[in-house]
Amino acid sequence: MSDGYKTIREPAQDELEEKKSRFIAQLCPVQTEEQAVEFINSVKAQNRKARHNVYAYILRKDNISRYSDDGEPQGTGGVPVLETLKGAGLTDVCCVVTRYFGGILLGTGGLARAYSGSCKLAVNAAQIMEICRCSKFEIACDYDLYGKLTRLLPEYGAKTLGEDFAENVKLTVIVKSELAEAFRDEVVDASNGRADIDETVDLYEDFA
Repeated sequence: MSDGYKTIREPAQDELEEKKSRFIAQLCPVQTEEQAVEFINSVKAQNRKARHNVYAYILRKDNISRYSDDGEPQGTGGVPVLETLKGAGLTDVCCVVTRYFGGILLGTGGLARAYSGSCKLAVNAAQIMEICRCSKFEIACDYDLYGKLTRLLPEYGAKTLGEDFAENVKLTVIVKSELAEAFRDEVVDASNGRADIDETVDLYEDFA
């Protein structure tokens, strides 16, 4: 399993105009091919009068990537969009670039630049999430240890998911996988072995 990946938090959009042609790029987070196809079809339905709806998507599961030039000369639409997504390091994302033709031919180079450029603008407009491989710790301790243990959290960049104050204190925190072993050891040392620790590994969480 990889140590992490980048995706987008929510849909994003931007556009550019090149020689009177409009290139409208829309991004959407997706996790399956079915979701990607549904998004592509929804964009096409919203832009029935457009000349082209070029698309590309990348999925983390099974390392899938697909693209379509949708009637543009081969290699001038889908590939530049796909390469722009790859260059940004994104996965689990779909981009559809809708072109409204302005009456002036752009040539293959101009088309490729317009499609990749509009996609890049949409990527820049998107809110990027960095998802990391993590360990989730459930820590139970006496009240007198609460302050000592919580002071350790910033040192390890831990994210607190919950606190329960009952007969004892129960903390639920997430730590990046590369720091998990050191964090566990320090909790044991700081509590002199009095804290109960339950660890769940390989949980992904947004640390952006």
